[in-house]
Amino acid sequence: MLWLDLEGAVNVRDVGGIPTTDGDKTAPGRLLRSDNLQDLSPGDVTLLTEQLRLSTVVDLRSRSEVNAEGPTPLTRLEHITHVNHSLIPDHAYDASAEALLVRRQREEQRYPGDPSTAHYLGYVEHRPDSIVAALRAVNGSPGASLVHCAAGKDRTGVVVAFALSVAGARREDIIRDYAATGQRLPRILDRLRSSATYAGDIDKVPEDHHRPREETMEAFLEQIDKRHGGVTDVLGRNGFTDDELDALYRKLRG
Repeated sequence: MLWLDLEGAVNVRDVGGIPTTDGDKTAPGRLLRSDNLQDLSPGDVTLLTEQLRLSTVVDLRSRSEVNAEGPTPLTRLEHITHVNHSLIPDHAYDASAEALLVRRQREEQRYPGDPSTAHYLGYVEHRPDSIVAALRAVNGSPGASLVHCAAGKDRTGVVVAFALSVAGARREDIIRDYAATGQRLPRILDRLRSSATYAGDIDKVPEDHHRPREETMEAFLEQIDKRHGGVTDVLGRNGFTDDELDALYRKLRG
C-alpha cells in the first residue's frame, strides 16, 4: 500500500504491495482507491494519467451525487474511461436516512453487531450487480484503475476488499488497508464539509463515528463467509465467471 499525496484529494492510495497468502504481494500501479475527485489540480491529473497511467475511473456514488457534484477534471479527458456503479439506491444522498435503515435492520436482527458492517452487507444484498460491474471495469482497464466514492471509505472499502480477496491478499492486510483511511479522516471530513452535497450530514454524529475500524471490516468479511459462502461465491452467483476471477487475480498480481 502506497499513499499518493495529491493536492485535490486526500485519501488516495495504491493497493499494490499488499502481502498475499502465498508469500507474494499485489502488484503496484494496477488498482488505486480514492475519495472524491472533484478538486484535482492540473498536477494531480498529470501524476495520475502520465506517471501512473490511469485509464479507468470507477465511480461508486449514486447518480444524484454525481449530478450534484458535477464533472471532475478527469471527466474531460477522452482517453479516460468513466463508469458509474452506485452501491446505494439512486436517490438523493441522505446519510441520516441510510443510518435509520441500518438501525431498523439491526432491530429486526437481520444484521447483528457493528452498524457499519450492517451497512456494507446491505451493499452486497442490494447492489451485487454494481460490485460485479466495478470489478469488470478493473479487469477491462488497459492501465491503472481508480475506484472512488465520496470519502473513499465505505463503498470504496467494500469493492477494494472484494478485489483484494480475489487477488489472494491476506485477510489481516485487507483489514489493515481498510482501516488506513483513518489516518486521513480529519482531512477527509474537511473536504466533505466544503461540499454542499455532503456538508449537512457530516456533523450529525461525532467525528469518531466516521472512523473506520479494523473490527468492522473483519466482521464484514466473516459475515460474507457465513452468509454467502465467501467473496468468490458472491461474485459467481452474480455472473462473475471463473475466467473473470482468474483475469482479475492475474491483473492484481502482475
